[in-house]
Amino acid sequence: MTKLIYCAAAVLFAGAIAACSPLTVVNAVSPAGAVQATASIRYGGDPRNMLDVYQPAAGAKNAPVIVFFYGGNWVSGKRDDYAFVGRALAARGFVVVVPDYRLYPQVRYPEFLIDGADALAWTAREIAAHGGDPNNIFLMGHSAGAYNAAMLALDARWLGKQGLKPDMLRGWIGLAGPYDFLPVQNRTTQPVFSAPNTPPDSQPLYHVNAASLPALLIAAKEDSLVNPTRNTGGMAAKLRTAQVPVREVYYDGVTHTTLVASLSSALQKLAPTLDAVEAFVRSDGGRK
Repeated sequence: MTKLIYCAAAVLFAGAIAACSPLTVVNAVSPAGAVQATASIRYGGDPRNMLDVYQPAAGAKNAPVIVFFYGGNWVSGKRDDYAFVGRALAARGFVVVVPDYRLYPQVRYPEFLIDGADALAWTAREIAAHGGDPNNIFLMGHSAGAYNAAMLALDARWLGKQGLKPDMLRGWIGLAGPYDFLPVQNRTTQPVFSAPNTPPDSQPLYHVNAASLPALLIAAKEDSLVNPTRNTGGMAAKLRTAQVPVREVYYDGVTHTTLVASLSSALQKLAPTLDAVEAFVRSDGGRK
């Protein structure tokens, strides 16, 4: 097991997390432990509209809920690869929902946000049957998934399509999220957002106001993929200017990719990401 842990860390530092093998290794060294999973629950009509639910093996009752969106530049990713996130958070006593969502080239912005809103609507309706509290839901995401979480939390249009409002949530958590990236420079991202005709209101920063939800923003200090100063720092500053509670954290010793891996039970020594997430949720987004 120790050898696998070192292997997982080495592979993640050397390669991109979007590749299958690094995540397979991370999941292999992150056993289920005292966690139970309910897999392949349908929340919408598309084949990609499936989600998994994780909860403590002993069961849960009115537990805080975290809906986690993975990254992959809106062109790749699948929920199975992020079982380690569900397991780690469920082991801390949370009920966790990890949905798949449609990706480019099947869809472009904003269709994946509609999927996210559909998954969240399912969570609000059904999570009590899995031991979660539908009145205590947090959104969380890494990279492109952090963008999805931010947009659902800040821009009322998407939940509005489900007859819901962002204030149904208690807060949101972004790991290495892109919140302000116009003009779109990344060639992979450009067609996803129809660049150069990307609408300004596609940016999470555009939607911050005094009624915005509390946020926990975490980034790697040395992130070469998503500029932490412009994105995490810029979002935190905008929230503070609007007098919205926000905690802003930067970690040494991790990268854009290993930041999410540090949630794994086997790789938590990379950074105290899991502790920070737990503290934020337990404090009701800093309200207590």
